[in-house]
Formats: sequence, C-alpha cells, structure tokens
Amino acid sequence: MSAVLPGKQNTDDQTDDWRATATLEHLNLRARLLKQVRAFFEARDVLEVETPLLSEATTPDPNLHSLSTSYAGPQYPHGKKFYLQTSPEFTMKRLLACGSGSIYQVCKAFRDRESGRLHNPEFTLLEWYRIGYDYQMLMDEVEEFVATVLDIKSEFQRLTYQQVFMRCTGLDPHSTSVELLQNYVARHVNIHVNDLLHYDRDSWLDLIMSHIIEPQLGKGNPTFIYDYPASKASLAFIRNDIPAVAERFELYVEGMELANGFRELSQQEEQRLRFDRDREKRRMEKLPDISPDRRMLAALGHGLPPCAGVALGLDRLLMVMAGSGSIREILAFPVDRA
Repeated sequence: MSAVLPGKQNTDDQTDDWRATATLEHLNLRARLLKQVRAFFEARDVLEVETPLLSEATTPDPNLHSLSTSYAGPQYPHGKKFYLQTSPEFTMKRLLACGSGSIYQVCKAFRDRESGRLHNPEFTLLEWYRIGYDYQMLMDEVEEFVATVLDIKSEFQRLTYQQVFMRCTGLDPHSTSVELLQNYVARHVNIHVNDLLHYDRDSWLDLIMSHIIEPQLGKGNPTFIYDYPASKASLAFIRNDIPAVAERFELYVEGMELANGFRELSQQEEQRLRFDRDREKRRMEKLPDISPDRRMLAALGHGLPPCAGVALGLDRLLMVMAGSGSIREILAFPVDRA
C-alpha cells in the first residue's frame, strides 16, 4: 500500500481540495528521478542550462496552443504580451548557436487545451541537444537513458512510420488517399466522420495514429517510431528519399508517447517558410496568429551546429515508473488543485 501525505484522505469533498493528489512515495520517486537525470548527463559532460519560460515569442504550430500573459515594467510601460513556453526549444537553440556545446534542461512547460489522463496544462519536460549527433545516435542515447531509469533489459523495437501504419492498419501513410483514410476511420473509430470533413490528410493520419496505432505501441518492449512523412517535419531535417521523410522519432512505452526528437533543421529560410505555412494553417483554422520567433531565426542565420534534440515528458516517465494510470497520481497539485 502506498504511503500517503499526512492527513491525506480519499474524498471528493471540495473543502478537502487543498490536499496533494500524489503520494509521498511518488514525490520521493520524482526526487530520485531528477537525481538520475543529472547523474546521467554529468557522466556525459552535457551542460545543464536554464532558459526563460516567459518569452515574447512562441511556436506557431497549429497543433499547440500557448498560454499567454501581459507584463508591464520599465521596458514596457504600456504592457506587452508574453507567452508561457510549450517547450524550451527555441531558446535552447539560441544557446547552441552561441557555442554552448551539448546541453540539457529540466523545466516546466505549458500548453493550453490539454487536460486528461495523460495531460496537465503545466508539466515537466526533460529536453536535450547533442552536438554532432544524428537522429539515430540520439535514439541510442534516449534508449540508454530510459532503459537505465526503468531498469529495462529487453531490446527496444524500432519501426518506421510507414512500417507501423502498414502493420496496424494495412494502409500506406505516404500514398493512401484522403478518401480511403476517411473510410478507415469511419469503420474503426467511434467518431462522426462527417464532422471532420474539413480535415486535411495529415489530420486523418494523426487521428488513426492516436486512436488505432498508439494504444498498441510499446507493449512489453518500448518502441521507437521514426522517419515521419515530410509534412510532419515540424522543426526536423527532411531527407530527400522517395518519398521524402523527416528525420524524426517518437518513443512509446505501454501505449504512451514519452519522447519526440529529431535531427535539427538548421537552414534559416527553410524554417521561415515552415513558420509561414503554420501561420497559414492557423488562419484557415481561425486560430490566433503567431509571429515567427525573430531571435530564433536570427540564431539559425548565425549558424546552428549540426545536432539532434529530444523532448521527453518526465511526468509520463514517472507514470511508467510508478505504474500509475493517471498523471494526477504523480503530480503534487494538478490544474484543478493548483
């Protein structure tokens, strides 16, 4: 039986909602994990850094929704809009361009519209960047880290995005038509397809991945999915295969995504074009416009060293370590008790 914090009770009484939802055992587990993280990177001579969580810029990715606030101070007497970061990626890349060498960070990140069994709007990320690594080398390091923390002896599985789609659905994600994707969803997912006819091809692929494929991944053996369609490159380098693929990977454990990494795109103009495409998607979806991060683009223009980076959700990793079914069980105070 798990130890509980003093005075903690199993009750839904609102007058009791000042209490923590995590057990003392889980709080100790988090503390031990943070020690393991720092020991892992210290042994590899990777520098721990801190970057701002409050920034005038944020990602224009239409799939991510940023929280914002207003700051008034000597520099901005009339107030200025700032964003809580969905990831420290942009500022960490600026450090890389400054010559920091390989770096890592443990920090809070924030995303609006995310709440549920696996989501809390405020969560903890471990993000790191390795100079001179390609994405396969970074997968090796992610595997080493996760295997160490979870004490996994079995081999991690690696499948391309195309392979896992073909294995789980019989569909080729690079060539199957939107109509056939819609028909597959209509047959296999309990959802009203007619409400989603505005979806583009990537959205149908995402729906199949999240509802059909992801729950099957990493059962028994942690599983890397890599070589995503070029349209899902985000900030990743695109390799000109036929078809072109993004040198990106995700790691799944027990049906849950733990990490997202890639070989970093370093071309300033290509990144600017991707930001513009994201802004156009936001316009079509009637989402607020997000201006490109001018400082991050300037850093790319100065020169980003060849590198690969990954973001790993520490709360989800803790869920696996603790055998928890909900993120609430390993957070001291989730959003409804914050």
